[in-house]
Amino acid sequence: MASRGLKVLPSGRPGRGRLYVNLPDGRAVAWYDRRANRISVLADERREEILTALRPYLTGTVAIGPPPVPTAEDLLRLSLPPDEDLAPNRPGEALLGALTYGTAGTRARHRLRQELTVRQRMGDVLDALADSEDWKVLHSVHSLHPVADHLLIGPPGVFCIRTVPGRRQRAVIGELLLTVGRANPTPDPREARRAATYATRALSTPVTPVLAVVDATRLEIAPTLRDVQILTPSTTSTFLTNTPTTLKLPDIEALFTKARDRRTWQ
Repeated sequence: MASRGLKVLPSGRPGRGRLYVNLPDGRAVAWYDRRANRISVLADERREEILTALRPYLTGTVAIGPPPVPTAEDLLRLSLPPDEDLAPNRPGEALLGALTYGTAGTRARHRLRQELTVRQRMGDVLDALADSEDWKVLHSVHSLHPVADHLLIGPPGVFCIRTVPGRRQRAVIGELLLTVGRANPTPDPREARRAATYATRALSTPVTPVLAVVDATRLEIAPTLRDVQILTPSTTSTFLTNTPTTLKLPDIEALFTKARDRRTWQ
């Protein structure tokens, strides 16, 4: 939307990131932080124009004033090239691209849509956690190769999450293989471990491998499977609440700062 030459552009995931008010040449004159419900003004002489441009997006009582002292996350966002910042990624980002621009056949597109749906379902659960400042989440973490469908960082630690569609069938999870219904077994437990090991090296901190099984009618987990956590959308909050705290807020912020930079994963 534009007002007297000003344009309102979003940053970050829809409904969660900031709205920037820019001049025609791209320079920002203000931004609206929807979580804090605050407008930070960089050009006070344009305050009325800025308010006019942002009015359709404002709710409740909105604070307005000069920008607050930048946090470490703000400084990173300003210094990090947009193409290297993973924070705006949506759940299933690569799948969205394949469905929009790819040339896959009907069966392949059905499988892609199914995988996208489960990643979005799990992403919604994790995004709800990220509404608290104690939790940070990244979706579709990848560089040259996929690393995690979701990377969750919070007081209990860092979790590298691989999503699996249950297809409304029984899912049997062993130490090495996962079987859904009568389909051929897949090496998802091994892939989850491999991804978490890679993330541990990249972030220099322990990372827990997680398999998130979405829409299975029943889960059967081998009693010997102890190093890979198994979650569903309905059990995620309970599991995380009952997991002992290992990270403080400064540690969470520092790890998120490192994890959101795509170059970390190269």
